[in-house]
Amino acid sequence: MKTPSNSTEADFILLGLFSHTHAHSLLLSVVLVIFTASLMGNTLMILLICRDPRLHTPMYFLLSQLSLMDMMLVSTIVPKMAANYLTSTRSISPAGCGSQIFLFLTLAGGECFLLAAMSYDRYVAICFPLRYHVLMNPKLCAYLTVGSWLLGAADGLMQAGTILSFPFCHSRTINHFFCEAPSLVRLACADTKVFEFFMYICCILMLLIPLSLVLASYSLILATVLRMRSSAARKKAFTTCSSHLAVVGLFYGAIIFIYMRPKSHQPGKSDKVVSAFYTIFTPVLNPLIYSVRNKEVKGALRKWLQKTV
Repeated sequence: MKTPSNSTEADFILLGLFSHTHAHSLLLSVVLVIFTASLMGNTLMILLICRDPRLHTPMYFLLSQLSLMDMMLVSTIVPKMAANYLTSTRSISPAGCGSQIFLFLTLAGGECFLLAAMSYDRYVAICFPLRYHVLMNPKLCAYLTVGSWLLGAADGLMQAGTILSFPFCHSRTINHFFCEAPSLVRLACADTKVFEFFMYICCILMLLIPLSLVLASYSLILATVLRMRSSAARKKAFTTCSSHLAVVGLFYGAIIFIYMRPKSHQPGKSDKVVSAFYTIFTPVLNPLIYSVRNKEVKGALRKWLQKTV
């Protein structure tokens, strides 16, 4: 493949998600619609949570942070992908590539810990309802939120800096639509075994530990719910938790599929589809899942529409 004329030898080449065919042009249009819907849905969620006093609770504060992370995540990936496709260029500078790796890992890692914090919030709300406001106080919420952002940023900074320090003396062509860490490691012409081990440790810390906390929280929640005598209380608990479990399953399942595999695995089209799922599609599903299954959010939206119409 020839390097695009407007790129330099130091630039990386992104093969992208779509080819220049009529069908793929339509698919790009769908992605742009989803991108717009994601920005609008998550922005609306944040505004509703900020404006409605009934939503000024720990659960919705954490949800507003999830919406903020999702907005930033799609904004990190989709604009560059669409610009490269529309301008028929595929290059991305090392600085741009490093920025994508850093921002993606910061947001994805932060979301992993934030989902664990949200599961703990549901555990306290269902298992210790009378002590909820004591255990989930504003100070703890702030610690959980700031900790999620900082842990994600630390992972992103270490991995982005290390990956870009490797020499890329052969192909600089990335078979992906954005700079993702595993794709770049495969291109490095240096011994990356130590870094691969380090990356697996990061995956355990950023993925498996939060996921274990989520599973533990919901196991305790399930045990508590099954002991409830009121069928209405059980239904409410299941409804509240099912939306969070749906988000957790979609996000963790896809990202573990990509990051918990050895370097020897050869990437294919399925990898791009899975990556597109958690970088493009999951962010638009989150506000839909939480709004459709949540009476408080629907009530806040109805109240806001009545004021504005």
